[in-house]
Amino acid sequence: MAVTVIVGANWGDEGKGKMTDVLAAKSSYVVRYQGGSNAGHTIINDYGKFALHMLPSGVFYPNVMNVIGPGVALDVESFFKEREELLLKGVPEPKLCISDRTQIVLPIHRLFDQLEEERLGERSFGSTKRGIAPFYSDKYAKLGIQVSDLFNESRLRNRLEHILETKNILLEHLYQHQPIQMDVMMDEILNQAEKLRPFIRDTSRMLHDALAKGESILLEGQLGALRDPDHGIYPYSTSSSTLAGFAPVGAGLPTYAITNIIAVVKAYSSCVGAGPFVSEMDGPDAEELRRRGGDAGEYGVTTGRPRRVGWFDVAATRYGCMVQGANQVALTNLDVLGYLDQIPVCVGYKLQDGTITDQFPVSAQLDHVQPIFDYYPGWKCDISAAKSFDELPHNAQQYVDFVESAVNVKVTYVSVGPKREQLIARDV
Repeated sequence: MAVTVIVGANWGDEGKGKMTDVLAAKSSYVVRYQGGSNAGHTIINDYGKFALHMLPSGVFYPNVMNVIGPGVALDVESFFKEREELLLKGVPEPKLCISDRTQIVLPIHRLFDQLEEERLGERSFGSTKRGIAPFYSDKYAKLGIQVSDLFNESRLRNRLEHILETKNILLEHLYQHQPIQMDVMMDEILNQAEKLRPFIRDTSRMLHDALAKGESILLEGQLGALRDPDHGIYPYSTSSSTLAGFAPVGAGLPTYAITNIIAVVKAYSSCVGAGPFVSEMDGPDAEELRRRGGDAGEYGVTTGRPRRVGWFDVAATRYGCMVQGANQVALTNLDVLGYLDQIPVCVGYKLQDGTITDQFPVSAQLDHVQPIFDYYPGWKCDISAAKSFDELPHNAQQYVDFVESAVNVKVTYVSVGPKREQLIARDV
């Protein structure tokens, strides 16, 4: 029996998609358990390059059942668009199923997300405008629509009427927007329902049965620890828990089922969106790192926005691994740093009152933090062809050892390029 969770240790964009893609080859199930189409995973394989926002990252393996769990914000349009893109590029029809308890992102959620970001202006939170915050707000206000509601027309109509009672008042009087017509929304959702019907099942029961049989299950997280609404850089966080602790809840598995937690860590730092980012750099140095980062540079998979980039942050990453409960680290993008003579690393912070700390502060203290840097020797060569840890240059090995010591978690995987095969397994 093996249930593994793959999560991010930082702000997201760490390379979780590649790790899920690689480990999916040995799994029977790959499960999305939180978030929605507001973040993406980039995967490069023999079929081409793919940006998955809604589909689980095991869709390229015909033997894998890909599950969208009850904790996910299901964007129906993204689900079908991505599935169609796979088929058009020659990917065999993936095995896909959606929990009958999953809730759906409504058109009105995307509308409110856009209108609120426009209203906030410079005070905005850098939303992807995919409707995620309004979706989770409605979910916990008990206004959400579960997939199973779609197949009970009278119940669905009552639920939508309840939602529109307050939404239309806000649209007219806060946003000066025309109200949503009930029948128009109803027709659109019913059309989606019929397309979804073949994919709906009791996935919690299915996964419990798989667990009892000892089948391998891989749980795929979205974003990273520092975007968690409870433990991250609130309010510049996402709206669902990004931690491995939520994985069994959002997937529909018992807590005791989790056997392994892999935190994905980038060899430097990057993020899309607003909020404190202590090791961030700008100017030509930032643009150079952004240009070299990954297969197509450091640009958001969902938004296309240039990612903010910075150097490896010891305090932030150690904290992210701690709150994730990681027992393994996958270090990605090590190859990107091969152009540097020396590699800056943020090893601590100077707080506003002058205090020096190597711990990650609460959000209220982060706005005025100054980074403290140390420097490690670079290796000045291309390492993308390395097949084992011993083939890496000495300075690259030292950098990996430094990361492992700094975060207090074993680095078991080292990625030296964007492709599946460019991954070194180390003492796994």
